Formats: sequence, structure tokens, C-alpha cells
Amino acid sequence: MIELYTAATPNGQKVSIMLEEIGMPYQVKALNLGEMEQKQDWYLAINPNGRIPAIIDREQEDFAVFESGAILIYLAEKTGQLLPADTKGRSLALQWLMFQMGGVGPMQGQANVFHRYAPQKIPYAIDRYQKETRRLYEVLNTRLGQSPYLAGEYSIADIASFPWVRIHEWSGVSVEGLTHLQRWLAEIEARPAVQRGLAVPIKRELKPSDQDADKAIESVRKML
Repeated sequence: MIELYTAATPNGQKVSIMLEEIGMPYQVKALNLGEMEQKQDWYLAINPNGRIPAIIDREQEDFAVFESGAILIYLAEKTGQLLPADTKGRSLALQWLMFQMGGVGPMQGQANVFHRYAPQKIPYAIDRYQKETRRLYEVLNTRLGQSPYLAGEYSIADIASFPWVRIHEWSGVSVEGLTHLQRWLAEIEARPAVQRGLAVPIKRELKPSDQDADKAIESVRKML
């Protein structure tokens, strides 16, 4: 049994989508980020970085794994699913996974902060991170014009990038003109396992209501 410590964020959704895709039983432990539950000592013993997500594999002597990319690799290797077995295919999937971990996630995360959460609007910062996120989307779009999925076949690379690109409007970044990226978004969104994963621990809408948006902004500001 896997215990999943998570919240309704793109990084959390990566792991819930993965667990749904591989059909592995798991138990959800939802953390209240607004109340800084992720900084409590009991959770820091699981994830020293004090972020979500993290998992505990109860079948492996309560082995804890943190960092969303590392969790995806762990689950893929544990089950032999969603990571190509051949050397080149595996490398390709890991390259695009690292592209998300080192590029899309950090840049779009900063776009979110300066566009949505920062109490003072700084035009230079907003423009900087939105433009860089769009540039990274264009890299994805080029790749997806060559292949239906990032690593050729559907893999952890797609699972890592999808929850971030999915909320591009929240980040103030357009996908207009990126037809291959739009096709990829629609195809992945239609997968039943993805829909189930997005509903963990609560359903996060692509376009949150004004009330939901206000709550999200206030919650994040508490953490800044």
C-alpha cells in the first residue's frame, strides 16, 4: 500500500495521476498547506524539504520518497509501467521529465507567484516568467509535432508536464497557436485515470470560480 501525502497542486496531481494510471492501491493523506502542515515535524521526517508530494511505500519497510519526479521514477520502476525499458527510450523519457522538473515547473511556478499571488505587482517579473513559460511551451509543442507523446509513447514525462500546462490560464500564459500542445492536452485530459487523478484530494478546476481563486491566493500568500 502506498500512502500519498498531497494537496491539489500540479506537483501533487502528478503522483495521483500516476497511481491511477498504474492501478496501484493508495491511501490519500491530504495536507493543509495554508495551515503550514507541511512544515510540521512529523511531515519533515517524511520530506525534509517540507513540500508536497511525498509517498510512503508500506510494502518496502515504510520507505519514504519525496520530490515528484523521483516519485514518478520510483513508481515506474516498481511496477514496470510508463517508463520505457530500453536504454534510449528510458533516457528520452527522463530527459523530458527533467525538462519539466528544471524548466516548466520552476518557471511557471514563478509566473504564478508574480501574476497571481504577490501582493505587489512587478511588471518586469510577471513578463519575464510568463514569456519564459511560453517559450518552454513552444519547445514542448515542437516535440509534440514530431511525436504523439514526449517520449514517443505515453510515459511519466507526459504525466509530469500535463498538470502544469493544463493550468496555463491561471499563470496568464496563452497556448494560442500551439496546435500540437493543444492536441496533447485534450488527449491526456480525456484519459479516465487522469480525470480520477485530478480529483485527488479535491477536484481542481481549470478555471476556478472567483471565490475559489480568492481562497487559493490567500492560502499561498500565507506561505510566501
